[in-house]
Amino acid sequence: MTPVELSRTVLHAVRRAVDAGELSVAVPTRAVVAPPGPGGCGDYATSIALQLARPAGQPPLKVAEVLRPHLLGADGITDVVLTGPGFLNISLDRAASGVGLVGEILRRGERYGYADGPDGRVVQLHCPHDLRAVVVADAAARLLRSQGALVRVTAEGVEPAWTSVLGVAVDAVGRAPAELPVNVRPVPAPESADPMSLGRDAGRWALLHPAAHDRPRADDQHLVQRESNPLFRVRYAHARARAATRNAADLGFTADPDPVTVTGSDAGTPTVTAPLADAAPQLLAALADHPRVLAAAADHRAPDRLARHLVTVADAALPFLPTVLPRGGEKPSAAHRARLALAEAVGAVLAGGLDLLGIDAPDHL
Repeated sequence: MTPVELSRTVLHAVRRAVDAGELSVAVPTRAVVAPPGPGGCGDYATSIALQLARPAGQPPLKVAEVLRPHLLGADGITDVVLTGPGFLNISLDRAASGVGLVGEILRRGERYGYADGPDGRVVQLHCPHDLRAVVVADAAARLLRSQGALVRVTAEGVEPAWTSVLGVAVDAVGRAPAELPVNVRPVPAPESADPMSLGRDAGRWALLHPAAHDRPRADDQHLVQRESNPLFRVRYAHARARAATRNAADLGFTADPDPVTVTGSDAGTPTVTAPLADAAPQLLAALADHPRVLAAAADHRAPDRLARHLVTVADAALPFLPTVLPRGGEKPSAAHRARLALAEAVGAVLAGGLDLLGIDAPDHL
């Protein structure tokens, strides 16, 4: 079960409670699920009970107690624990959730985490005549569009080189009327810094990776190909994931995230194995969190959130990727096919995330 599917499951639980007369509320259009916070447990937590408490006229904990049995009856959920004032902490069937997550990523490809269509929002981004502000606005617009918003970007000034070198795009240039204030204003790069000298990819990363309130560092460290460079780690993980697919094809096998049924050697009884059940849990958690990160980065106009998330995915993927292919005289097995599917999911998420930042994801590095 993916986070999107779990969100729908939570909403279905609310609907069932309303239909049963246990709650008297309007069913919300969205239920946020995220990794549990301090004091939480399980795979995901939701604060839907706190959200519904006031309209339901009941304490949050009571609302959570009403929703718990409806969630426990859903496929793929193994346990629901209440913590704090009414948080629902949900544990998932790891085999089913891992397979479902990887399958969803492979189905959506680089658009995993995107909205299904327009959501009716119209967003105006306006930034000053500043290189970093224009780059941040450009990336924020890409994120907002991925989440279904219609976006217009304007700036008080744009230098031609910013477009030719860093690929920024705005819809109009000039001073805006008083009713359209500047709403994208990150801390500018130091006057001594020259992000454009780094080229498009490293230059954009240097301006987008730090949080808006942090002053960016634009030096040659963004160009070095070693582990100290976060951009290199992200692009290297992507290249390794793509290489795994090419090398697997040479060995004659392809990706398959599904569980495999194996016949036991003793009694001849079939045993179901799930290669993804315990494979790289931190990596699976990071991939599952991708849609939430995209939505949050768009809502807060904060592409740095996506940049840091891609580093998290890459750092979780790099120790895993060497396990994908058979070693020595080993023959490809169900486990290798499942790991290859997970590697391809990593490649899709990293490529899609870098594209939203306006950065290339090379297959060879």
